[in-house]
Amino acid sequence: YAEYLSKEMGAFEDPYKDFGRLNSEIWRAIRLVVDTGIHAKGWSQEQAVEFFIANSSISEGQIRAEVRRYFVMPGQATGYKIGMLKILELREKARNELGDQFDIRAFHDTVLVGGALPLTILERVVDEWIAETKM
Repeated sequence: YAEYLSKEMGAFEDPYKDFGRLNSEIWRAIRLVVDTGIHAKGWSQEQAVEFFIANSSISEGQIRAEVRRYFVMPGQATGYKIGMLKILELREKARNELGDQFDIRAFHDTVLVGGALPLTILERVVDEWIAETKM
């Protein structure tokens, strides 16, 4: 989410400077697919490696190390992308419900104040903040 936010804030003045962020975002999307393929679809290590190779530009050795980690830590690789998507969803919800009262800094304070939270609890925290802000 932080990388996405930096793009929104104008940190990347041209497409070349944004390339690294885009590469990281693609990486996280691939991880989401591969982790799900392994643990929900029963992919073999080779199937996971093949998907990674077909969709990324990193070395096969690095890919194999990543895939081995996904086998022993189910769901961990999906957390980054799912977290980003959830924070964006909550931010949009807050923006829509609060309109002119929406303050991006207050939203970020709300998201960060509790530390690492399960996403269901984070959603509850944001909902409570929205309700309090409306008052």
